[in-house]
Amino acid sequence: MPPFDDTAPLAVMDGECAVCSWGARMIHRLDRSGRVRICPVQTPLGAALLEHYGLAPDDPSTWLFIDRGVAHADFDAIIHAGRSFGGWGRLTTVFLVLPRPLRDRLYGWLARNRYALFGRGDMCALPDPAFRKRLVG
Repeated sequence: MPPFDDTAPLAVMDGECAVCSWGARMIHRLDRSGRVRICPVQTPLGAALLEHYGLAPDDPSTWLFIDRGVAHADFDAIIHAGRSFGGWGRLTTVFLVLPRPLRDRLYGWLARNRYALFGRGDMCALPDPAFRKRLVG
């Protein structure tokens, strides 16, 4: 595992996915504390974190949110992140109305089809300097 600052929450997501890039921009907008950092899975750190938590680094379909040493994946990661932001971020708890098996299947389907549904994007190419400060990896 490459060394990294684990004192603040970290979102690990596909840096080439348009919907993930949108999610990264939402983190930047909703996290008023500015503490949450973002790590594309395509970086050495991102791949190492996925592997460390038992996920396939060559399949960047998992969204990981690490907070206080605890990793949350997929919709659970989105829900946990939204709750931690407060305000509008709490709307992510709407996913809790779905039973976990259904949430997991829905996330899996969206993740497998994300490029076809939403296209590709490059979160690292976003020009906002404040956003770029959040990127690690």
